[in-house]
Amino acid sequence: MDIEIKNRPAYASATCALAAGESVRAEGGAMMAMSSNIDIQTSTMGGMMKGLRRAVLGGESFFLNTFTASGGPGEITFAPVLAGDIVRWDIGGETVFVQSGSYLAAGIDIDVDSKWGGAKTFFGGEGLFMLRCTGTGPLLVSSYGAIETLELEAGERHVVDTGHLVGWGEGIQYKVRKVGGWKSTLLSGEGFVVDLTGPGRVYLQTRSQDAFLGWLIPRLPDKSSS
Repeated sequence: MDIEIKNRPAYASATCALAAGESVRAEGGAMMAMSSNIDIQTSTMGGMMKGLRRAVLGGESFFLNTFTASGGPGEITFAPVLAGDIVRWDIGGETVFVQSGSYLAAGIDIDVDSKWGGAKTFFGGEGLFMLRCTGTGPLLVSSYGAIETLELEAGERHVVDTGHLVGWGEGIQYKVRKVGGWKSTLLSGEGFVVDLTGPGRVYLQTRSQDAFLGWLIPRLPDKSSS
């Protein structure tokens, strides 16, 4: 499968060129355009409980769509909901973790499941709900804003706001914590952060959806005043 990522970094889209009979799997609603010979099959990918777990804990759709080129080669283009970038992450049998909402599409040999970061992440306004992606093949992840890459050496630590995480490799150890005491957490504008320890790759996004909503919602017109 050949993949071309265009319109980076603000309004990226990814076009996948499929050989006859080749398939790609994507999040519901990710398809922007496709050839007329692309067939679509929708399923929970792993059964009812796995689909529910992915939807409730991972923030992703209950269903995933599988697109297959039928009767010849075909193309399909995917685009994320939010304005931002897309990167191709080639997985060679390892496991990577992708932040809720950043999973866009993947080869059919990649299994997508949810992994809850733990109760501490639930109390953060920017809950750290992750999808666990395992297998071999290309994985397309999207961001809100541009994507930055960190390559951490063994033992190297980095602190990241949970709202700016896109994903990391399985070699990365992580721990979610408050910025400081509860006063600092509530008043500083910085809620929960993640201590990341290498070795491995980390993808970050330059914008936070939760921070944007925190700015936008107080500015929306009040129904009582209309």
